[in-house]
Amino acid sequence: MGQQTEQGQEDILKRLKQAKAIAAKVGDRYVDISALETKSQETSDTLGQGQQTIEPVTVESPEGLGIYRHSTSHIMAHAVKELFPDAKVTIGPATEEGFYYDFDQETPFTPDDLVKIEKKMIQIIKKNNPFVRKVVSKADAIQLFKDMGETYKVEIIEEIEDDVVSLYEEGEFVDLCRGPHVPSTGRINAFKLLKTAGAYWRGSEKNKMLQRIYGTAFANETQLKDYLNFLEEVKKRDHRKIGKELDLFSINDEIGAGLILWHPNGAIIRKTIEDFWRDEHIKANYSLLYTPHIAKLNLWQRSGHLDFYKENMYAPMEIEGADYELKPMNCPFHVAIYNSSLRSYREFPIRYAELGTVYRYERSGVLHGLMRVRGFTQDDAHIFCRIDQIEDEILNVLDFTLFVLKTFGFEQYDIYLSTRPEKYVGSLDNWEISTNALTKALTTKELKYEVDPGEGVFYGPKIDIKVKDSLKRQWQCSTIQVDFNNPERFDITYRGADDKEHMPIMIHRALMGSLERFFGVLIEHYGGVFPLWLSPLQLSILTVSDRHIAFAQELVDLFKKNGIRVEGDFGNEKIGYKIRHASMRKVPYTVLIGDKEAQTATLTVRKRSGGNIVYNSREELLDFLKQEINNKT
Repeated sequence: MGQQTEQGQEDILKRLKQAKAIAAKVGDRYVDISALETKSQETSDTLGQGQQTIEPVTVESPEGLGIYRHSTSHIMAHAVKELFPDAKVTIGPATEEGFYYDFDQETPFTPDDLVKIEKKMIQIIKKNNPFVRKVVSKADAIQLFKDMGETYKVEIIEEIEDDVVSLYEEGEFVDLCRGPHVPSTGRINAFKLLKTAGAYWRGSEKNKMLQRIYGTAFANETQLKDYLNFLEEVKKRDHRKIGKELDLFSINDEIGAGLILWHPNGAIIRKTIEDFWRDEHIKANYSLLYTPHIAKLNLWQRSGHLDFYKENMYAPMEIEGADYELKPMNCPFHVAIYNSSLRSYREFPIRYAELGTVYRYERSGVLHGLMRVRGFTQDDAHIFCRIDQIEDEILNVLDFTLFVLKTFGFEQYDIYLSTRPEKYVGSLDNWEISTNALTKALTTKELKYEVDPGEGVFYGPKIDIKVKDSLKRQWQCSTIQVDFNNPERFDITYRGADDKEHMPIMIHRALMGSLERFFGVLIEHYGGVFPLWLSPLQLSILTVSDRHIAFAQELVDLFKKNGIRVEGDFGNEKIGYKIRHASMRKVPYTVLIGDKEAQTATLTVRKRSGGNIVYNSREELLDFLKQEINNKT
């Protein structure tokens, strides 16, 4: 092994074995354990001349878990080929949640097929087949996979620029792969196949639909069980399921995929969110705007959206000889309002905010309830300011954002600073000024963040805040973006203190992002058990018999007059049925009206969380409800 001694090599292998390594990290490269066991010239080239550090990679590390899962996907492909010889293999990467593999299989895989595949995988694992890496010429690899009838592998290899490629053999199964892999199939301890789905080859609708099998794998059965329990909880909280149960929203094929119908229960929650949003923006010195849903196509050419977002825009419509476009963004409209009059440096900062509905084309395969739609409302805002005001405005937006997120129950979040992408507009100097301003604001607020290289938008760098829900899942919601592009493209100016024309800076900002998506996240965060201030129905008043209806109706009228979302259930059903009905609708508080309540005016209130509270008067209950609503607890 180059300058390494035999004893040195044995020591390394012993250390890897003691660490229960599944692979090794040599310098900045990950390699198979077998690469350290062989003395071939290829190994010497891989490891260099013994000057690089060699570290064990275990399944407990993120990199090791990825290798472990990728190896499991190979075992799954092996099992599929044994059970379904005519299936053609394509690609099978590891993912953050597990792994998948795509197959060209005419008949979709069934749940019973997954059971059979799992059993076959267990057999392969028990054989403890070694993963053997082989480097062959590109030409030989093409011929090998042609002979096997694996046309997708041939297509992939033909696009590889190198003259050689690496293959991995495991038992009788051969696959194209860079590796590395676990030493043998027996190292896989816990896995589960989860579901199947359709997936287009290379993600293009122009290509053939393939069959994708999703799975996951963990170091041990306990971790796997915990993850499967987590998936069950995710399934229970699915916003589409809860949305139907609570009658919050729907999507209708006659209207179109990705277009949301807000039902009364969902609409009242949306109104509550919007009222809060507008009130807080007015307090924060924003001016509220309303803008059209369409504009001339030239507007999007001038803003740059046609160059950078054309694939997400709908086909133009012709109106009186001019092309118009459904708006994908609100910003050009806000610029037009800014430009509607001359501006002075004394006016800054100018803060515009709008709940503006936009339309973007999303492929049908990625549409997902409220989370991925084609028409949605952004809580959009644009701040026009002088260059010396950038940092203060970003600090204000950060405070505002975190206040709003906390109000909705999101206490945990991750922050990312996204820098200049490959395709961008504007000068490098402006990009540096913008990036430095964002960085300094985060540092001033002592907020931890990660740099996300190259993930900025085409017109400027940005801060993204991803909230963590009650299941610790990340959701992209808030964003702050500095923009020199639109001011330049639209010739935005103001009269400075020196009586000369200057260009202001524009900050794009969304606190919640899409209202539809944010609502979907809220549903799953709370599991449909909304806090009182957001609940579509806050109070349900139930009667034991008809003789209690008059008193109960007085209560309904009183609470409704005072802004409480209340409903009376005065039907002939038994009280137990009424209580269960209110519980299924996740009503926070339920008042039971019987003889005692009607005669004494005391109110027994059942809490959604369990237990009863007795209030001495209707006014006492009203004060309690108002206080909880105002506190937004």
